[in-house]
Amino acid sequence: MDETNLILVVDDEASNREVLARILTREGYVVEQTDDGRQALDRLRAGGVELVLTDLKMPGMDGLELLRAVRALGQDVELIVMTAYGTVEAAVEAMKEGAYDFITKPLKRVELTTTVRKALERRRLSAENRRLRARLAESDEVIGRSAVLRRVLEEVEQVAPSEASVLLEGESGTGKGLLARRIHAASARAAGRLVTVNCAAIPESLLESELFGYEAGAFTGARGRKEGRFDLAAGGTLFLDEVTEMSPAIQVKLLRVLQDGEYERVGGTRTLEADCRILSATNRDLDRAVTEGRFREDLYYRLNVIRIVVPPLRERPEDVPLLAQAFLARFASKNHKEIGGFSPEALDAMAAYRWPGNVRELENVVERAVVLCRGQLVTLENLPEPVRQGRGARQALTFQVGSPLKEMERAMIEATLRFAGGDKNLAANLLGITARTIYRREAEWAGEEEPEG
Repeated sequence: MDETNLILVVDDEASNREVLARILTREGYVVEQTDDGRQALDRLRAGGVELVLTDLKMPGMDGLELLRAVRALGQDVELIVMTAYGTVEAAVEAMKEGAYDFITKPLKRVELTTTVRKALERRRLSAENRRLRARLAESDEVIGRSAVLRRVLEEVEQVAPSEASVLLEGESGTGKGLLARRIHAASARAAGRLVTVNCAAIPESLLESELFGYEAGAFTGARGRKEGRFDLAAGGTLFLDEVTEMSPAIQVKLLRVLQDGEYERVGGTRTLEADCRILSATNRDLDRAVTEGRFREDLYYRLNVIRIVVPPLRERPEDVPLLAQAFLARFASKNHKEIGGFSPEALDAMAAYRWPGNVRELENVVERAVVLCRGQLVTLENLPEPVRQGRGARQALTFQVGSPLKEMERAMIEATLRFAGGDKNLAANLLGITARTIYRREAEWAGEEEPEG
């Protein structure tokens, strides 16, 4: 028995308190006593109590009121109610309010000690569960046990200690950024910073100055020197996400850094040394981009020293339950909910779904389910309709011969946005275009629909 288990006995009858204290002390527990609910509440505020054993009927604050006060204050204790046979209904009401259990008078030693032991065991398991959730919420761990994921992780562990450039290729939402962090953390540059640049999210006109920095007076509004991402990543790692979105001009400048390890700030004349490892990622077919002339072949070979293809979630379905449970732990903790898992029907639906948005989509679905969940299990009703139906395949659109190309393009974009739940990045990935293109098209359509005059 753990001698640190502290039990507070609350009963207005001194003889009952003494009997309870004697039994529990012999079982190895530390016992404190009080005859009043309000005094018990003051003692609980001081901390250290793990279990409250309280009489239900007491003058002043009774056991039910004490229970409600304990829960309102967020006290991390279990509570057992003692009651006479005639007030069992009130004890059941106490359990609805959050009591662990009730025991009836006259008390039986075996029933008392068994109930106390089980209550303390539940408290211990709940505390371990909260600690696990906290670790998962802060963790960058790559979760999964599928053979295809294990092969990827083996590649990551092998290349991480080197200085070689690594290209991570895979669909949006597969976890390329997480793998980049893992590579950096296992490299000789782990003490330095990992600086991430999303090349698709930064306007083309600003990307050069973001990467290389600028000097005062380089352009209108440049009043002082600004360090670029290469400066910030010195001694560490620079991760270029969506690298295929770089313009040809930026590609030339990046190629120079990779070849010579040198660059200049925008508007500057001093040559600086680039002291960082380059990781890059794309959700496009980079070979095709090179063939079509949209990406420089020489830059491609510089970035693609080591190529790691990240599998989509549909190719590792055995990882779905593990990922879903990890996300459940994270979001249940974040939303202060006690949710133990998923119903069998919910797990079956998630296993049947194709997950076009990959791990990111699964994460969003689980967060939504946690928010909507009212019980201790996520059920089928808490999942979005496409997942409930086990859908995930792209649906076909039909057009009449001679349909205007603009109308066909708009129909395809709007249908894909509906399928992706409004996620423009996911829709762009499915269509093989950039999210910028979708934003531009929506702006054009809005302009066409403005009333005249």
